[in-house]
Amino acid sequence: MINDSHFEKKNFRSLIESDEIGNVEERLNVIDAFLNTEEHVTLEEMMQLLKDRGFDYETEFVRQCMNRWVSHGFAQKKLFEGQPPRYEHRHLGRHHDHLICTKCGRITEFWNEEMEMLQLRIATSHGFHMLQHKMEIYGLCSQCVSERAPLMPLAMAKSGERLIIADIMGGVQARDRLASMGLRKGDQLEVINNDGFGRLIVGHDTIRIALGRGMAQKIMVSLPNRKPDEVDI
Repeated sequence: MINDSHFEKKNFRSLIESDEIGNVEERLNVIDAFLNTEEHVTLEEMMQLLKDRGFDYETEFVRQCMNRWVSHGFAQKKLFEGQPPRYEHRHLGRHHDHLICTKCGRITEFWNEEMEMLQLRIATSHGFHMLQHKMEIYGLCSQCVSERAPLMPLAMAKSGERLIIADIMGGVQARDRLASMGLRKGDQLEVINNDGFGRLIVGHDTIRIALGRGMAQKIMVSLPNRKPDEVDI
């Protein structure tokens, strides 16, 4: 089978030669390293890939090469929430969306024909001519879900998670205080904001509640597919 990367590299060579910017072979070395990975790489990761091949280029030179690669339509520069800019291949005629793990940072590409057709129908129903779109789904990958403890303090939860209150530690006083806020064992919470430092903002039914980190440490939560009485404490 003919290698698409070979044609992309040949195509890129002709474009940068016509640009007359010089250092053609060095620029192609950068692109060759990028073409040989299927990962969504940061600039720092690109530098490491090049070092592994024995190249020691300046960071700014590699940045310029990657940005030119993007400007000529061979790659895309992605800005995923909570991560540094990443570069990924851009194959003509192929579209995909992304699943982003907020714990380990793993990025998984996916494509779903039904979803693509649904988006097109929605745009058409509004008289809207869709040129491009992207979907980014943030959550926990299967590996991170399998590794996490079945029960954890609310203070450790990620923004966007929906969890069940499995237990409340700290005795009667803590339970009474949370009950006054409308929070009890078995309730479902949505973590609206948890930056790891200040108060947590959680959603319960139709209200938003601010919780100090100390109190959030006393609220033990589990994933919604596990009932509180099925969790070992």
